[in-house]
Amino acid sequence: MTAILDSQRSARHRALIRPLFAASVAVETCDPQDDPPAPFPSEAACLSPNAVDKRRREFAAGRAAAHRAMAALGLTTEPILIGPKRAPIWPTGLIGSISHCRSAAVAVATKGEDIQALGVDLEEDTPLSDDLIPQICRPAERAWLSGQANPGQFAKVIFSAKEAAYKCQYHLSQQFFGFEGMELDVTLDNSACATSPHAQVTLCGRFSACFTAERAPFVTGDRIEGRFAIGEGLIATAAQLPRVR
Repeated sequence: MTAILDSQRSARHRALIRPLFAASVAVETCDPQDDPPAPFPSEAACLSPNAVDKRRREFAAGRAAAHRAMAALGLTTEPILIGPKRAPIWPTGLIGSISHCRSAAVAVATKGEDIQALGVDLEEDTPLSDDLIPQICRPAERAWLSGQANPGQFAKVIFSAKEAAYKCQYHLSQQFFGFEGMELDVTLDNSACATSPHAQVTLCGRFSACFTAERAPFVTGDRIEGRFAIGEGLIATAAQLPRVR
């Protein structure tokens, strides 16, 4: 019975996240609290020998979701290793992103015909600690938060959205930078994502992440657009860059 309930929970997580991405993007989930399928040995070797059980479960669930995304695209499942900068290495011809937290894992992937970069992030729907807000949010973002009924929750949305946008840009720039490197405009808009009868969605919206400095090939003022959804105990954020025709 527990496995059935966990499978249902994972399906609800997928229903929450699926509308945030384009139709060409495969979106798959796995529940770390269930018993995720074992990763490939080469994937498991990427983990520290001292990794705790929680880390191992989340890692396995993320890789299982990624394997399901490959299968959904009609591709043979391959290992996803970790590069020298700790980012996942997707097979040639695939663009993807993975995220996991205590209660959920998600992977998104596309063959890239119409999208050149992706980023996804999942966080537990809990307020961001007050002491972290100045580290995560720029002054304009903090000013926006001050007008919200639940500033801690929306600070977590900003945190998650920056994570998703960062992953998206990294595919092209291969550069690290801090939270000050992007400034977000957040719009609360329940029409931003189609609601699903299979997930309890409490709030949706859009965000626009603006580069505050040059990160080649991005220049100051360039933007990455994204969407977010809150529901099922999660904050889910999605960023994608369409391919320029």
